[in-house]
Amino acid sequence: MLEACAAAVDAAGCGLSMVGATGAREPVLAVGALCEELEELQSTLGQGPGVDAAAGDGVVLVPDLADGPAVRRWPVFAPAAAERGMRGLFAFPVAAGAARVGVLDVYRRDPGGLGAELLATALAFADAVLVVVLDERGAVAGGPDHRRDAMLPERRAEVHQAAGMVSVQLGIQVSEALVRLRAYAYVHERRLADVAADVVARRLRFAPDRRGTDDTAVGSEMMDAPPNSDHDHPEGGT
Repeated sequence: MLEACAAAVDAAGCGLSMVGATGAREPVLAVGALCEELEELQSTLGQGPGVDAAAGDGVVLVPDLADGPAVRRWPVFAPAAAERGMRGLFAFPVAAGAARVGVLDVYRRDPGGLGAELLATALAFADAVLVVVLDERGAVAGGPDHRRDAMLPERRAEVHQAAGMVSVQLGIQVSEALVRLRAYAYVHERRLADVAADVVARRLRFAPDRRGTDDTAVGSEMMDAPPNSDHDHPEGGT
């Protein structure tokens, strides 16, 4: 469906994110060069048109990410997207009334608005995505072998698992642990999913500094563990 949406609105690609119970936006699908990277970047930074649409700002239309208003509103994401060759970004809530299910992001390489016809088409695709998402979640069209993740693969499960592990390591709430993961990914110019994979595989741990070595780019409570460190036996333990 995302491929069809991109073709119908003459876009470079589209991204789809889901909105959780806490309002957090999580990318699940993307088509088109760079779109997956930019969807991930919005999630990592916690800023961008898709993030605002997920937070309840309604449709967010940005004809030029390199323009002053966009840069002031999203001071990190907008320049980063423009540098990668994406100039237009249009975020459409996938919603049923006041209940936000997700966000459909439409990316364009050339600056400029969608125009009335393409805007109506994009809105129609957002409505169609809503129907598919609700169908998948309720297994309306599925038989006994129907899988809830047929359209929406659980690509973010590892991020949540990593956040849970970091929350235990630092003694903080899971929501704060997710912020720490995102900050680490941004400072180290890595994808959030890759950082999460390292945490889950115990190649990376977050811990209060106890040896005078810390990741100063992130904060004194974060540091990389040695590659072969044992998660179950922190420093100073037995």
